[in-house]
Amino acid sequence: MTDTAWIDAALTSARPQAVGALLRYFRDLDAAEEAYQNACLRALKSWPQHGPPRDPAAWLIMVGRNATIDEVRRNRKQQPLPEDDQAISDLDDAEGAIAERLDGSHYRDDILRLLFICCHPELPATQQIALALRIVSGLSVKQIARAFLVTETAMEQRITRAKARVAGANVPFETPGAVERSERLAAVAAMIYLIFNEGYSSSGDTAEQRKPLCEEAIRLARLLLRLFPSEPEIMGLTALLLLQHSRSEARFDADGAVILLDDQDRTLWKKPLIAEGVALIDKAMRHRRSGPYQIQAAIAALHSQATTPEDTDWPQIDLLYGALEAIQPSPVVTLNRAVAVAKVRGPEAALELIEPLAPRLSNYFHFFGVRGAFLMQLGRNEEARTAFDRAIALANTSAEAAHIRMHLDRLMRDSKPRDAKAGK
Repeated sequence: MTDTAWIDAALTSARPQAVGALLRYFRDLDAAEEAYQNACLRALKSWPQHGPPRDPAAWLIMVGRNATIDEVRRNRKQQPLPEDDQAISDLDDAEGAIAERLDGSHYRDDILRLLFICCHPELPATQQIALALRIVSGLSVKQIARAFLVTETAMEQRITRAKARVAGANVPFETPGAVERSERLAAVAAMIYLIFNEGYSSSGDTAEQRKPLCEEAIRLARLLLRLFPSEPEIMGLTALLLLQHSRSEARFDADGAVILLDDQDRTLWKKPLIAEGVALIDKAMRHRRSGPYQIQAAIAALHSQATTPEDTDWPQIDLLYGALEAIQPSPVVTLNRAVAVAKVRGPEAALELIEPLAPRLSNYFHFFGVRGAFLMQLGRNEEARTAFDRAIALANTSAEAAHIRMHLDRLMRDSKPRDAKAGK
């Protein structure tokens, strides 16, 4: 670790707590972020000389708050602050012991409030993710723009619009009650899952650019798990992200083409992430309060623990998808279950399962890719070709399109001998 690397690590780790507390003081995202940046600048000058404080987050909160209040006073030409300065500083917090000695419950509520504001229901999902990556994670606009494959100007505008919506939404800052806390937790978990999927769903030619989104989602999930260590669904979410990310190095070939799970080089799978994910989902399941993240993580664990494709426990995966369908009915869940059904009961049973989904998934790439694969296994090649053609038309990435073309090429090769024989 370099001479200043420990400072960067400390600032990154303390950021959510510090920004969350500063947001409670100043009631404004821009003010909280600026106060934190001011504190970071002072840390870069002070810490190398005096060493790290015992509690870096508390140091940043106090320095950031005091520096901002001093700046406001200077801007007002040394005039005393008005008595109703709640927009500037929460005096109860400033004078109470809580500001001097951070309390565990406030720590949790501050970060949860910060995460919840970033996933405010009035914000579109793209703005939620961008705001969380900027405010909570501290990624630069340039880094976020690069991950989303847009210009810095476009991303800056997206974040600015999100902040404006939050400012106009009159978001409450008081400590949430138990019911609201539960609702917030579900919303935050969903937002973290969206961040991960933004990175995980990238194509081979953009995977390296968007990999940081997966890593940041895992960091946020671990943070949430530290705040709520006994919540089985947060254990499930963290386990799911770890298990999915463990296969990242094996998902694409050197040309960026998709490698299916059965064809992946399993020696490239990251065993420490798998071990951590499996341990977490085992712990979650002992709580006997199943939820969607836990079930999805259990499915991912079964895949990750199979040393070969043939060792995969497909009957158990089929049962788990059935449980997921029961608590979270979705045509996409049924489509995923069909893959397990095909392994257990054959492609005909799987095709029968997904046929009723056609009206709802008429514009979904994966539906036609999976349907084409089942039809090809059944030897219904013309129907398979039609399904694959539709899949290519709906492909979201070049890697998806290339994968389907591979199936079409195989169909062409299989049909040539029959065509030649028919022509004799």
